[in-house]
Amino acid sequence: MKIRIRRFDGSKSWWQDYEVEAKERDTVLDILLKIRERQDHTLAFRHSCQMGSCGSCGMVINGKPSLACQTRVLELKTELIRVEPLYNFPVLRDLVVDLTGFVGKHRAVKPWMIRRNPEELEDASSEFVVTPQQNMSFVQFDYCIMCGLCDAACPTMALDPLFLGPQALAQAYRYVADPRDEGLDDRLEVLDDAHGVWRCHFAGSCSYVCPKGVDPAKAIQFLKKDILKRRLFRSKKESSSPATLPKVEKVPDNAPHPPPFDYKFEEVSQA
Repeated sequence: MKIRIRRFDGSKSWWQDYEVEAKERDTVLDILLKIRERQDHTLAFRHSCQMGSCGSCGMVINGKPSLACQTRVLELKTELIRVEPLYNFPVLRDLVVDLTGFVGKHRAVKPWMIRRNPEELEDASSEFVVTPQQNMSFVQFDYCIMCGLCDAACPTMALDPLFLGPQALAQAYRYVADPRDEGLDDRLEVLDDAHGVWRCHFAGSCSYVCPKGVDPAKAIQFLKKDILKRRLFRSKKESSSPATLPKVEKVPDNAPHPPPFDYKFEEVSQA
């Protein structure tokens, strides 16, 4: 079979084709390993567990961000396989991308347990109990392996490099939804921002490519709801006087009525 790889050496980029003998159960990662071991020792790519747990081998395969270790050659059903580095990431070499900004955005949402009294985490008098029903509200978003596929598939990431991205936002909601966490206010400065949760346009591509079924798009919508609820709570708390309705002038009885809208419906053929 033939595989076409996007190469990059730090100064220029080009496509390079390889022909490889593949077995029926070979994955794209198996093919890349064969190329590096037998044909081209300079080919650079990341991999580690080879079982879909570490997220290291994330790359774009036939136009879709995927894990190379979980993508079987026969399932692609194409004579030519095209492999590229992840979109929306700076490329270091060949299929290796720079994850510095990705990890920085992840840390910016404070993905750890926050309590109003920090001493409770160090010297708790009892354990923080979570019921099975409460656990089901956030455990789905705890399966993230930080592979970066969701950020590579996000169209907003391509337009706004300052956008936090679906991975960071989904992990923020994982802790916001946790009943043991009390850190929403500490995260609002980053989340409730023009480049934060409101920059998401709900394309849903992040959830489509997630290899673990985390569904970042759903997490972001839940996060928007929680932030809006906190906004309303703050506005009511900070208001010292009851809200007053705007003054409306009375319309005279003999005032002329405005003309009605002239709706025009176009006939649609049933062909």
